[in-house]
Amino acid sequence: MLAIFDKTRYMTRLLYYLLLTCICKYTVAQQPYWQQQVNYDIRVTLNDADHSLDAFEKITYFNNSPDTLHFIWLHLWPNAYKNDRTAFSDQLLVAGRTDFYFSSDEQRGYINRLNIKVNGNVVLTTDHPQHQDIIKIVFTTPLAPHSSCVIETPFHVKLPYNFSRGGHKGQAYQITQWYPKPAVYDKKGWHPMPYLNQSEFYSDYGNYTVHITVPKGYVVAATGEQQVSTTADTDKSNSLHYQQNNVHDFAWFADKRLLFHQDTVQLPSGKMITAFAYTIKNDKNAAAWKNVLPLLKKAVLTRSALLGDYPYSTIKVVQPDVDYAWGMEYPTITAISNVQTPGQLEGLLEHEAGHNWLYAAIGSNERLHPWMDEGMNTYYGTRYWKNEVDINVRTPVKQPFLKSRMPENMNFFGLENAIATNTDQPINQPADLYSGNQYDWAVYHKASRWLQAIQQQLGTPLFDSCMQQYYQRWLFKHPYPEDFKAVLEEISGSNMDSCFALLQQTGSLPGNTHAAKTNKLASFFSFKQTNLYRYHFIAPAVGFNLYDKLMIGAVLHNYTLPAQKFQYLLMPLFATGSKQLNGISRAAYHWLPKKTWSKIELSLNYSRFSFNHSTDTSGKKITENYKRLVPAVRFYLKNHNATASSYIDMRSFILTEKYFDSYNYITGSDSSLLYPSAFTNSTRYINQLTFAHNNSRVLYPFSYQVQLQQGKGFYRINTEGNYFFNYAKGGGMAVRFFAAKFGLMGTGSNTAYLYQPKLLAGNGEDDYTNSHYFLGRTASTAFGSIPVNNGGLAAQQVMIQNTGGLKLRLDPYTSVQGYSGNWVMAVNFSSTLPQKLFPIKIPLKVFFDAGTYAEAWNNDEEQSRLFYTAGLQLSLFKNVLNINAPLFYSKAFKDQLKTDPENNKFFKKISFSINLQEIKLKKFVPQLVY
Repeated sequence: MLAIFDKTRYMTRLLYYLLLTCICKYTVAQQPYWQQQVNYDIRVTLNDADHSLDAFEKITYFNNSPDTLHFIWLHLWPNAYKNDRTAFSDQLLVAGRTDFYFSSDEQRGYINRLNIKVNGNVVLTTDHPQHQDIIKIVFTTPLAPHSSCVIETPFHVKLPYNFSRGGHKGQAYQITQWYPKPAVYDKKGWHPMPYLNQSEFYSDYGNYTVHITVPKGYVVAATGEQQVSTTADTDKSNSLHYQQNNVHDFAWFADKRLLFHQDTVQLPSGKMITAFAYTIKNDKNAAAWKNVLPLLKKAVLTRSALLGDYPYSTIKVVQPDVDYAWGMEYPTITAISNVQTPGQLEGLLEHEAGHNWLYAAIGSNERLHPWMDEGMNTYYGTRYWKNEVDINVRTPVKQPFLKSRMPENMNFFGLENAIATNTDQPINQPADLYSGNQYDWAVYHKASRWLQAIQQQLGTPLFDSCMQQYYQRWLFKHPYPEDFKAVLEEISGSNMDSCFALLQQTGSLPGNTHAAKTNKLASFFSFKQTNLYRYHFIAPAVGFNLYDKLMIGAVLHNYTLPAQKFQYLLMPLFATGSKQLNGISRAAYHWLPKKTWSKIELSLNYSRFSFNHSTDTSGKKITENYKRLVPAVRFYLKNHNATASSYIDMRSFILTEKYFDSYNYITGSDSSLLYPSAFTNSTRYINQLTFAHNNSRVLYPFSYQVQLQQGKGFYRINTEGNYFFNYAKGGGMAVRFFAAKFGLMGTGSNTAYLYQPKLLAGNGEDDYTNSHYFLGRTASTAFGSIPVNNGGLAAQQVMIQNTGGLKLRLDPYTSVQGYSGNWVMAVNFSSTLPQKLFPIKIPLKVFFDAGTYAEAWNNDEEQSRLFYTAGLQLSLFKNVLNINAPLFYSKAFKDQLKTDPENNKFFKKISFSINLQEIKLKKFVPQLVY
């Protein structure tokens, strides 16, 4: 009986909970829609002497929710500019900007002098646990459902320099996100959010009354309708009064140079609205703004016809004076700057004015679902341009070389490349989770394509009916994706589950997969129509070294973006000096797993060049040469940080070298020389395993790698770390640490010494894998007796990689170069100089290198243990070419050079490095390649 009783009680409880759950779900489903109402009455005065605002704000907050509120989150977004510990500052660094991080106190901004009262009583406020630009107002008396309260406070804003949307540039003011503003409370709870540069806002609708007082002479453009002012102007100031109902933000702009233009627009329904344009007098781009009002009217008419009537009585566009190309929307007013052509203006104006429908009139949560704003608006941009009819007959213009090879639409090209490399992000996710250009590609352009796919599925007339119903039903409300889906399903009668599931997925949208590509031969390169063609490119190629002299040939390759799975490069080069066929070739295949690795690549590299020259006894030029074969596999690790990359690389270097062997010793009247008379061939190998990590973040970027090498009779471990310390006024200090451990294996090898680490920067013979470019691989200032010169400028080239990097070349003196049969350790510093030192920008740095090696620590009191070099460095072509002039160096080096007056000359001590590995496509298009 006991067991039966327990089971019965369990089943009773289960049925009770199931019934309660169903009742709760039904109740929630039947709950009527509600949203808060927040009305504002603000009086603000601009002080253009110290770039500040003094204001008083009265907020009437209507709690239309079914919940009792015990507090309100309040946004104080000017505090985003307060210091470098805000979410805004952090995001700019991730985006590659340091201008705000290193800004001065004078350039920064904040909001203070608040004294918040609720219904006349001072209330307690608490800070947000994470964000300085959010506080909490704690009610003394909870705010009951369907009741209201009055929140009042004075406030003072110190306006920042315009780093992002708002602030000032001199006495040109862009006053945006400037007043205390309650966060949204909706059916999903509170939505406090810090100010961010990438990603926008979510605010409650309300009615705004704003009184603005500015110094005499300023022209003001603002949200809403300007009223007849009840405050008389004075000799020093003028006051303006604006009102606007059913908006969720208020922005204004003030500049003494603004010119005022006005016209009217009649909508298809017959409604009349007034269009305003405010442009900067005598601006250098004035010609681009000549037809701004017709373009604004055209944007209004196009959106109104497609989606529904413009919802307000005025629409404005203003040209603010800021340092960057900019377009930003606010209710009834759009800001656009730095456009240079009418076409650029039309493109920005169409988009930003269009936000009055999908941002202003329909107030979706742009922080959580940015595609509902930007994606939908971009979609209507495609409709705008497709409706264009160009009645002018245009003569085809020959495009410049680079432009003719670039894609028609860079954003769609970026999206396609991200999809092809499995690096794209889904359409529907919070705005602050997108990395780099992914925000544009997914939120704007992939979302637009998604809507185009729905349009094609439903047919344009039915789709337009759905969107017009969506607009009417959610006018001045806060829809979520499920609300948009419900309208589509109701009006179309179609189940949209599969369509909306695509919002959470990566990869191509159905219907956007392309047919098989056809092969096409083109010159140089092209990023045009890569969805149609499998390109093969051909171009002339040249090369040079001291032994082969000028090399002429061609390059055939298929490198483009998105990268093809199989890639190849063939570059045969005929050497005019050695009269042999040299060149480089590469074949690689990659695939993109979706788990541990982001990419795996198999490759095979081959090259052949000369590395020494001489003449035989008959005067015929002969050369030593090498053939280099490198099979490799590289595993790229997945990184969630857009600026970081890591890989594991395994490869083998197989080098076949043809050396001079026998020599004829001939004594002449002036000298005794050795003439090579025969050759010998040898083959060696080095196996190499590398782990490398690089973080190219804009602030304090760093990289490190650990490398294990093994060959016949030896092993070697190389470690290297690099760190860059940014300076506040530009430039910075690069720090490199290097250490290497060397040892013999088994019985060793009589050639193992070739692989010993070295304290000084290396020469061509120290590049034992032949991985770096040298003008003269064996060029040297050491004493020799071969009859052909093998020195000169080429003997001043050095290699920093896999060496201690002390920038001094002492070829004749092996004993002081720091070769070690055990270990080497060094650190290298290079620092930019203040630009104010020179009347023009010069890429001049100072360097200091220091290091030691095992043998220096033998018990020899007279031997130096620490070695250093210091001097000036000229860095050209983004560090591809560095020229080093040592001015100070260790006593051991100084004493040795005193014995050699020729090599002790200043210009003979100058060295240079050529770092072709610094030429990386990722530096130019970081979001498109690994």
